[in-house]
Amino acid sequence: MIPRYAIYYAPSAAHPLSTAASAWLGRDAFTNTVCERPDLVGLEGIDLDQLTQDARHYGFHATLKAPFELHPEQDEAGLLSAFSALTSRHAPFQADIQVAALGPFLAFVLAERSLQMQALHTDCVVALDGFRAPLSDFDLNRRLHAGINPRHEIQLREYGYPYIFDDFRFHMTLTERISDQALRAQVLAVLQDHFQDFAGPHDFESLAIFKQEARDQPFTILDLQPLTGPGV
Repeated sequence: MIPRYAIYYAPSAAHPLSTAASAWLGRDAFTNTVCERPDLVGLEGIDLDQLTQDARHYGFHATLKAPFELHPEQDEAGLLSAFSALTSRHAPFQADIQVAALGPFLAFVLAERSLQMQALHTDCVVALDGFRAPLSDFDLNRRLHAGINPRHEIQLREYGYPYIFDDFRFHMTLTERISDQALRAQVLAVLQDHFQDFAGPHDFESLAIFKQEARDQPFTILDLQPLTGPGV
């Protein structure tokens, strides 16, 4: 029963994108309550609970610093304080988002690289790493057995996650892996239509700490803070 924490981008609870995405996933990470999923034309006969299983478990988010157990010499209050200091260093910014395929997954992604998002991600990974417990042998071996290249292994061992810095790809996951290309294209078309009002400029104004009480429990939002740093 060791909790894990993660630093995620998430829109505020009142943001229309949070409402729409939580409904699609079937769970609200702010309240940890089940949401009624909309009936979408074109997805008849597809098991949507299975299609969104992992994304629902983690909650609607984009990973900035991957889940970690707390270092035994640190505590939650200290993490929350450092997190608040981090959000005060970064100003809100705007970038275009769109629903697209990211390999076999479907997600909201950035339409083009954002230097502000990259800086926010890097600060989350580095500045908060002192709160992260070293990876367990189980978690380390799980990643290594999945097959990663030497650079990714170095990043995994140093920061607990392989896909960071130049390998970071902002994404707010909407589905499980969809191996069948025709099915992936079908679901993509439906979700692009369903979320069309959110495609284009998006105001990145907040950052969240998610918490998972135990590995078999869903992630919920522990704290969400506005980005209040000075503009450039």
